[in-house]
Parts: sequence; C-alpha cells; structure tokens
Amino acid sequence: MNVAVCMKRTPDTTAKIQIASDQTSLVEEGINWIINPYDEFAIEEGLRVVEKHGGEVTLICLGPAEAEKTIREGLAMGAHKAIRLDAAQVPADPRVTARALAEVLKEGNYDLILFGKQAIDDDHAQVASLVATELNLPCVNVVVKLELDPENGRGTAEREIEGGHERVSFPLPAIISAQRGLNEPRYRSLKGIMAAKKKPIEVKTASLEDSQLAVLKYAYPPAKKPGRIVGEGKEAVPELVRLLREEAKVL
Repeated sequence: MNVAVCMKRTPDTTAKIQIASDQTSLVEEGINWIINPYDEFAIEEGLRVVEKHGGEVTLICLGPAEAEKTIREGLAMGAHKAIRLDAAQVPADPRVTARALAEVLKEGNYDLILFGKQAIDDDHAQVASLVATELNLPCVNVVVKLELDPENGRGTAEREIEGGHERVSFPLPAIISAQRGLNEPRYRSLKGIMAAKKKPIEVKTASLEDSQLAVLKYAYPPAKKPGRIVGEGKEAVPELVRLLREEAKVL
C-alpha cells in the first residue's frame, strides 16, 4: 500500500512559550521542536500497515528548512521518504494548510492518508477533514482501531465518540486521523537514526492562498491568586464552606 502521513513539528510539551514583542507571534529561539505527538500515532500506524500489507510510507510536512530535523525523526521511526512543502511558517488558517497539502497529495496516488487528530500547538483539529473535502475522500476522525482489506478496497475503523465508540466501514482510498490509544509509537533505534540521515526529503514549493484567519493578539493567562488560610482545625470549616459557596461558587 502507498501510505502518506501528514505530520507537523510542534514545540516540546515542556517548552516555556514566550510571546514576541509584536504580540501576534511567538519567540521561536531556544524552542525544542518535536513531532506533534498525535502524528506519531499516525506514523506508527502507517508503518504497521505497510509491514502487514507491503508498500511504503511517505511523510509530508509543511514548514521551513529547519523542520527537516523533525522530519528526520519520523524517518528514523521507519518511514521510507519525505516531502517538505517549503513555507516560512505554517499558516494560521487551517484551510490554507489543507489546500496546500491536498495539492501535493493529489500527485501521490495514495491508498491511505494518515493525520494526527490535532496539533498540540493550535488545536484546530480540522486539517484532516478539510483535506478530505478538497480530495473528495472519505474521512474517519479520532480513530483508536484500524483494520484494512486492500484486496477488497475497504477498511473498518473504531472511533471515539461522546460516551463510547463507533465502528464504521469505508472504501479506500481514505483519510484517517489518529487518536491516542490507536497504537504505541516505536522508539527510534540507533540503526533507524543512522538510516534516516540517508533517506530522501524532497522539497516542493508550497502553494499557499491568502489566509482568512489572522491572529490579533497572543496573551498570557491571568496570574493565579495566592492561596488563603482561613483558620486551623475544625473551627475553620464553616468559614471555608462559606467562601467556597459565596466567593468560589463551587458549592
């Protein structure tokens, strides 16, 4: 099977994010970039699909040249090759990103296209569905189990819904967005890391439309108020209950 995995580089989950002086962008210097964690589930699932059914996995990433370091991490997991859509930065508008990805995906004749369910930086959770709309392909989101029958051109997925799981059947080719629990991403072995250095990353010019979404301002969350001591022992309970009811309004 010919599998594509669309991945994004995001700041490390432990990174301390700083707002730039213009208040519409973030300070990128010093940030440790990683594969978006949900995209790791997508990469792992793509690798398992080709290990079972044959084929190859192609990573597709929109971003600057610096993103190639993160792309190599995906290649070290076992992906066969990669395409980087050259862009100074990822657009704020998910539709612009989706249309740029759709243009290159049209050229690949892919049997399966995988995404993470969302990126942990902007949390749009829209790109997979938007790409599916552009390519007129079936899309199943928030998938926790995937079964494919390439010979009959169909697949079955189990996806999370509110209060339970839903099992759906779909024709191939299709687009899947991966949820935590779909698999356990493999570690990068030393052999994989060394091999990744030689794997090809093709660079293409990203076709970016004008964005319909603009960031007006970034702001830090308000500082938390300091804690208060209302007394000691059981004598403090009535006052604590009063404050929880009248000020915190949690009772």
